Amino acid sequence: MPPPLSSSTTLKRIQREIADLKKEDLGDITLGPSGDNLFLWKATLPGPEGSVYEGGVFEVEINLPHDYPFSAPRMTFRTRIYHMNISDRGGICIDILKHNWSPALSLFKVILSLSSLLTDPNPKDPLVPSIATEYIRNRKQHDNTARQWTQQYARPPPPPPVTSPSASGSTTRSKGKSVAVLSAPNSPAGSSRPASSATPEPIIIEDSEDEGKASHRPSKSTTKRKRDQSSDNPINQSNEERSSPPTRRRRVSGEGVHEVDGVIVID
Repeated sequence: MPPPLSSSTTLKRIQREIADLKKEDLGDITLGPSGDNLFLWKATLPGPEGSVYEGGVFEVEINLPHDYPFSAPRMTFRTRIYHMNISDRGGICIDILKHNWSPALSLFKVILSLSSLLTDPNPKDPLVPSIATEYIRNRKQHDNTARQWTQQYARPPPPPPVTSPSASGSTTRSKGKSVAVLSAPNSPAGSSRPASSATPEPIIIEDSEDEGKASHRPSKSTTKRKRDQSSDNPINQSNEERSSPPTRRRRVSGEGVHEVDGVIVID
């Protein structure tokens, strides 16, 4: 068991690093304690752009000693990676985690060093000599294998599909045409407003020639209205014609002479 003074110093240091992380711009990196255990941290490290690990997300487990920061943390890759300085079990060969560790270093700075290690591996101090040899002699083959491992082991799961909270839709197909029918959201409880129905697809009815002609015939009930000059009220012309007396024509003696309403007209 570490002495009480060392344990108190360790807890203060961990709390300070947690507070400092809130001020840092981590980008796509995640770093923090795992649950309530302040001595067990987890980090996710995205593959650097332009490297053979681009597109991958690598999980790193961090175990802090009880005398941290006087002893270096122990870091392990939980995601498989094809790297000369990282073993199959996730062990990391980097100098700042061994003889070059300093209490002035923070966990965030170590994670940044691991990101740089993915971009620039160190073939002079390999943890997997076979990968280092391939890196030197056959760089193309090394890069292809590293990309394959990244696609196979480090690809993040696809994000869940985003569904609209306002409406849900279903698609039906009929005679080669796709028609989307949207159902309106459920009405709140106690609402008297009826639920809106979906708009149906328009139906086109073709009329025959006889029906088309019939549709253009004027209705017998249609009457023309004219405005009376005195009262400015519409008067039905048909009623006016019925109320006026019929014109009487009769022949009178003489050629080209006839009588209209009591008036003799000579043609």
